[in-house]
Amino acid sequence: MWLEFFEFFSGAVMAYLITRIPFLTFPRVKSWNEQFPPHPEPVYVDSHLIQRVLHMRTFYWLAIVFALIPLTFGWVSLGHGSALFGFGMWSVAGWLVLSRVTAFISGEEAPATKQLAMRLQNVKNISDSEESCCPFAQPMWEVTSVRCKSCGKILLMEPRPDLGRPRSDGWIMGFVRLIISDGRAMISSDEEE
Repeated sequence: MWLEFFEFFSGAVMAYLITRIPFLTFPRVKSWNEQFPPHPEPVYVDSHLIQRVLHMRTFYWLAIVFALIPLTFGWVSLGHGSALFGFGMWSVAGWLVLSRVTAFISGEEAPATKQLAMRLQNVKNISDSEESCCPFAQPMWEVTSVRCKSCGKILLMEPRPDLGRPRSDGWIMGFVRLIISDGRAMISSDEEE
C-alpha cells in the first residue's frame, strides 16, 4: 500500500512542480531582479514594476501550457507504465488547467493582471502630474498598499502579490509560501479595512 501511495504522490508532486516552473524559476533569476530592492522591502512604482506585473501575469497563464507536459506523460504512463504515477500526474495537471479555466470564466482575478498594471500606471501618472499628493511624490508598493514615501498618503489600496523576487525567508520557506499562496498576496483588501 505504501508503494502505491508513493507512486501516486511522486506523480502528483512532479506534475505540480512542472506546471509551476515558469512562476517559480524564470522571474527569480538574479539579472531579472537587479532593479528591485530585496524582498520584502517596498518597490518603487515605475516602468520596471509595471513590466514585472505583466510578466508575472504571463507566467501565471503559462502554467496551462506547461501542464501539457505532465498531462501527456501521465496519459502515456496510464496506458504503458505505472498507472498510479500517471494518475497522479494527470490529476494534478488536469486540476490546474480546470482551476485556471474556471477562475477565468467566473471572473476571479489572477494574482497579477493587466488591470492591476493599469492601476499602477495610473498612480505613477498622477504622481508625476500637478495632481500629485505632494511636491515630491514617491509612490512605493508596500505589502498592503501603494503609499507615498514622502507624505505617507495611501495612493492605492492594493495588497502586493509575489513579484518574483528571491524571498528573504529562505529558499525552503519561500518555496512553501509560494506553493500555498500560488503568488497571491498573503492578505486581502477586505482584511485591511
